Amino acid sequence: MTSVPFIEPLDDAAAARAAHKLFVRTYGHGPAVVWAAPGRVNLIGEHTDYNGGLCLPIALPHRTYVALAARDDDLVRVVSDVDESAVASADLQGLHAGEVDGWSAYPVGVAWALRTMGFADVHGFDAAFVSCVPLGSGLSSSAAMTCSTALALDDVYGLGFGDSDEGRMTLINAAISAENDMAGASTGGLDQNASMRCSAGHAIRLDCKPGLDAHESVKPEPFDLQAHGLELLVLDTCAPHQLNDGQYEARRRTCEQACALLGVATLREIADEVAGLPREGEADAGSVGAGSVGAGRAGANGMGAGDAGAHDGAMTRERRLEKVYGALEDDLMMRRVRHVISEIGRVDECIAAFQEGDMRRVGQLFNASHDSLRDDYEVTIPELDVAVNVARQCGAYGARMTGGGFGGSIIALVDAGRSQAVAQAIADEFARRGFHEPRALAAWAGAAAEQVA
Repeated sequence: MTSVPFIEPLDDAAAARAAHKLFVRTYGHGPAVVWAAPGRVNLIGEHTDYNGGLCLPIALPHRTYVALAARDDDLVRVVSDVDESAVASADLQGLHAGEVDGWSAYPVGVAWALRTMGFADVHGFDAAFVSCVPLGSGLSSSAAMTCSTALALDDVYGLGFGDSDEGRMTLINAAISAENDMAGASTGGLDQNASMRCSAGHAIRLDCKPGLDAHESVKPEPFDLQAHGLELLVLDTCAPHQLNDGQYEARRRTCEQACALLGVATLREIADEVAGLPREGEADAGSVGAGSVGAGRAGANGMGAGDAGAHDGAMTRERRLEKVYGALEDDLMMRRVRHVISEIGRVDECIAAFQEGDMRRVGQLFNASHDSLRDDYEVTIPELDVAVNVARQCGAYGARMTGGGFGGSIIALVDAGRSQAVAQAIADEFARRGFHEPRALAAWAGAAAEQVA
């Protein structure tokens, strides 16, 4: 069998030179700046961002690099190393949401979004992109592109947001709008926050609860698997990956409808309330657990905020969940809500397990997350499930899909030095089943987006 390919990150200096050279070849003059923004891996907390929940991403060492220069008109021209002969262009003057097709909608959309947000000094630009973030892999190649573009535009047009975490929130909103409104690829903000706000050697506990400021929404969490003799395998299934075919939006809409029925603004309100209740058997002792709500159990967690008997002595998580689920329209809505509530709870439990050095518990939580995404949220496909199952059979502590699903990648927590063997076993099984050949990368917690030239 053919050895599974591993994608290595680019050296910043070499990648900056490559982007610079591509810019000069394409436009005949040099760029003003080169910025880089990473892809991301979400360790746990999937489909929780747009529900006001918690996520635990790391920035990948794999990045997208953009060489960029401002123009004195409203024309945008973009080129990428994927096809250097194809230069896409658009005019920002009179541009409306959804009017740019193809990959160029992402960088053009950032400038459009900034202008829509009131930054009238933002005009056209020329840009050249070089990237090692695998496309269509569920590792946020689009966020790496929009975030690098946003920071480069902030730089050349002197907006002043890129130098602080608080300022970057403005650029994150522009990047989110570019994806949602111009490119039509729904995103909840996890990817852009990870790309702009992570730090080397750390994951971030990203709190997507509405109304939080920059300081409240992100807490760095140490992520050093080497200290535990482990590594994180990321494997791109190379299955077709689409989030703009309505499946993502359908699940988001179901969650919004559930909130309306439950009388809450976000499912996070339910998750927080349930997390403060004891489980069955703990109520008499007065024990209040703060860990995962429903991780590894068929019944996850959920609960309407403001219910008058929520914290009396007889109320437990399980009883409240029965009431919450009973208020929903049907079994499908119940399963969608059950995933979100249980997944929010798993994030803090995973952080606690990391802090305690309990890697087996981390692996169990990875497994519970994937099983919930497969059975309750129904966003996996055969390639993702097969890859996860093979990784588990090969001794992974835990494995799960990462990203929005419907294609993309898995992550597996494995002993140091085992990534190649596990990836090869998955590739061999893919070949046997007639799937596309996968590709892999060993991941560690990289730095946030930054200027590299």
